[in-house]
Amino acid sequence: MKIAIVHDYLNQPGGAERVVCELAALYPEAPIYTSIYKPDTTWPELKDATIHTSWLQHLPFSDKYFKLLLPFYPSVFGGLKVSGCDVIISSSSSFAKGVQTDEETIHICYCHSPTRFLWFYDDYVRKERYADTIKRLPFPLIGLMVYMLRNWDLVACHRPDYYIANSVAVQGRIRKIYHRDSCVIHPPVDVERFQVSMLDEGYYLVVSRLNAYKRIDLVVQAFNELSLPLVIVGDGSHRRVLEKMAGSNIHFKGRLSDREVTRYFEGCRAFIFPGEEDFGITPLEANACGKPVIAYASGGALDSIREGLNGVFFHAQTVPDLKEAVRSSREMDWDPKAIRAHAEGFSPKVFQQKIEQFVRQVVMEAKTTEPTLPQSLLETKF
Repeated sequence: MKIAIVHDYLNQPGGAERVVCELAALYPEAPIYTSIYKPDTTWPELKDATIHTSWLQHLPFSDKYFKLLLPFYPSVFGGLKVSGCDVIISSSSSFAKGVQTDEETIHICYCHSPTRFLWFYDDYVRKERYADTIKRLPFPLIGLMVYMLRNWDLVACHRPDYYIANSVAVQGRIRKIYHRDSCVIHPPVDVERFQVSMLDEGYYLVVSRLNAYKRIDLVVQAFNELSLPLVIVGDGSHRRVLEKMAGSNIHFKGRLSDREVTRYFEGCRAFIFPGEEDFGITPLEANACGKPVIAYASGGALDSIREGLNGVFFHAQTVPDLKEAVRSSREMDWDPKAIRAHAEGFSPKVFQQKIEQFVRQVVMEAKTTEPTLPQSLLETKF
């Protein structure tokens, strides 16, 4: 089969870009089409891939302000036709799914989420560092732009023949907003970077961007009352606020190298995951070190945490609920090897196997059926 890969933009080392890395490793002959590509600021594994970019690549500062170019992406991807392929896999949280294909080409969209700026506007503005810039725009201008982009998105969402969601939470959004069925294949986690650690230095760990929506404030308040040692790795706009809240038992380490972060994973007693994410990679990285996770029971954590096996949940984002979950975790007899084994189920190798299986099945199904998600796939547990 001749396969091509399409992605929104390749200029950061995020989880969506890691998916592209694994797709490229699975299909090394596949060209990659994207709006912009900055090899110095995304995963180095892509340096040997054949990557085609759009005219946005040549705009000054397009890598830094790429999210402010939102009005231009529909023309970039809506005007892009990838021909001569048997299968196109778009990795998309916004516009890549809108690529045009030949009639006989099978288009599979690996969806990280329906476009957040369009369908979860308040949440998006609250989370992104461009919030102040966006808020300064005249409201009628924002409203018109969102209206036009939503209309485009609702047309583009029907261009893929099949959808893969990265979590059950995202699967629900795809069904609600796009009225499309999907199956779930979780994104890859680089578990081989870690090894089981029997070390327990007594501290609890947070690894996160320190933005308000991540709810690290909840962890700080709870550990102020618990008086247990807490290490917070990461940086962000909310750091100063958190540092002013924190007692002497809480230590901020800032942004660290991968090796240093791994060292903190290996020495912690448990990992704290207090926010709601589409999926969430860091809890499984902690699990790869044999460490349990204390997670808010929402979003992607519901897919990755098996209570009593590799973590415990708290069901309300409140200080009392988090404190109770911490106490509960201290009473449990954790098996680091079993925790690690669970994490291995999310490895890049497993991800590639599931993608390959999905592609083979839809190609076989497409020879005899219309391009809707086959019932056999809806019933398959990938």
